[in-house]
Amino acid sequence: MGCFFWCSRNSNKKKKSDSNDPKAQVVIGFKAIAQDQDYNPSTPSGYSHVCNAVSSSYFHIGGVICSLADASTFNRRSDCKKDVNGKGKENEHASPSSSAKAPNIKVESNTSSSKVRIFAYQQLVDATENFRSDCFLGEGGFGRVYKGQLADTNKVVAIKQLDHNGLQGIREFVVEVLILSQTDHPNLMKLMGYCAERDQRLLVYEYMPLGSLEHYLHDKRPKQKALDWNTRMKIAAGVARAIEYLHDKMKPPIIYRDLKCSNILLAEDYHPKLSDFGLAKVGPVGEKTHVSTRVMGKYGYCAPEYAMTGQLTFKSDVFSVGVVLLEIVTGRKAIDNTKDAGEQNLVAWARPMFKDKRKFGQMADPALKGGYPIRGLYQALAVAAMCIQEQPNMRPPVSDVVTALNYLASQNYDPQLHSFQYQRTS
Repeated sequence: MGCFFWCSRNSNKKKKSDSNDPKAQVVIGFKAIAQDQDYNPSTPSGYSHVCNAVSSSYFHIGGVICSLADASTFNRRSDCKKDVNGKGKENEHASPSSSAKAPNIKVESNTSSSKVRIFAYQQLVDATENFRSDCFLGEGGFGRVYKGQLADTNKVVAIKQLDHNGLQGIREFVVEVLILSQTDHPNLMKLMGYCAERDQRLLVYEYMPLGSLEHYLHDKRPKQKALDWNTRMKIAAGVARAIEYLHDKMKPPIIYRDLKCSNILLAEDYHPKLSDFGLAKVGPVGEKTHVSTRVMGKYGYCAPEYAMTGQLTFKSDVFSVGVVLLEIVTGRKAIDNTKDAGEQNLVAWARPMFKDKRKFGQMADPALKGGYPIRGLYQALAVAAMCIQEQPNMRPPVSDVVTALNYLASQNYDPQLHSFQYQRTS
C-alpha cells in the first residue's frame, strides 16, 4: 500500500503552502494511510479525518489517476491486528465505521489497456437477484461474496460486498482497486470492476468455479477426491510465480502480506490465482532493507521477524510461500488447535522432521495414499524448509523458489507406474 504515493517529479520537494492547500492535504493524508502512519491535518497525531473536504481533487497513485470527490472525511476503518500469539485485537486508531461519511472514489486508468469497469449499484443488485441467499459463495474480512451474472454481457462473476461492520473497509477497497487495475498476470485474480456509489463498496471479479485451495486441503466434502501430486505442484508453482510478479515485475514492488490457502482461488483445471490484495504493501526500494508497519495477516503464515518487530521484507512473503507449500504437501493446516500441542503449529512440527530424511514419508498427506514421487517429495520439502528458515537472510529469493517449483511441476508423475509404492510404505 505504501506504493500509492504522489507520483510526480516534484514529489520529494516540500512546499511551504502545503499546510494551507486542501488538495495537498489530501495527498499527504493518503500517503500517511499508505505508510500506516498517524495523520491529522489539524493535530500532530491521530487518524480520524485524514482528508479535508475537497470538492474534486485528482492525483496520481501508482500510475492511476485517483479522485476523492465530495469527501468530507476519509476515516480509517477497523482493522483486525494479530498479535504474536495469534489473538485478534482491534486497532486503537480505528474509527467507528458507522460515523464516517464514505467518499465517492473514482479510479481512472491513464493507460488504454485498463478494462476495469465502474458499475452502478443497481446493476449488481440485478446480477445477484438482490443478493439472494442461494447466490452466496462465502465471507471474509471484507464482507460477503456472491455469484452473479451481468445482464449486459451474461458473464458470470463474483461480487464482493463491503460489510460496514467488518474488519476491512475503504482503505482495503482502494488498495484492491489500485493494485488489480494495474496487474496483468495469469496467477492473479482479474478485477472486472467496482461500485462506489453512496455508501456502497463492491468489487467485481472473474468467477472462480473451483473455489479456494482451502476447500481441497482442509474442508473437503464427503467423497471429494483428494488433489493428486501433479495438481499440487502445479498450484504451488503458480502461487510462487504470482508472488514473483509482485516482487520483481511490479513497479514499485509489492509485498502481498496475506498469503494463505483461503486466498488462493482455483479456476478450471485447478489453475491458481491470488485474491484479496487489501493488505498489500509496497516493498523497500533503494538502500532500504525493510518497511515498518503494523503486524497484519493470519497467524501461522507470518514470518517470525515480522510478527515480532513489524519489519516487513520480501522474505516475509517467501516464508508464507513455504508455509503454503508445507500445507500442500502435508495436507495439514498452518495452525490446527485440534491436534496435540506439539503438532498444532505446522512450521514448529515440520522443522525437527526436516533433519531426518527417513521421516519425510511421514510428512506426506495421507490422502495421497503414497501417490507421489519419492524424489519429488524430498525436493518439495527441501524447498519448503529453505523458505521457512528462522533468519530471513537464509531464505531464498522468490525467483529461486519459482525455478525449483516450476521444475517439480514439469515432472509429470504417473501413479500407475509407481503403484507398488503405497503398498511398500503403508
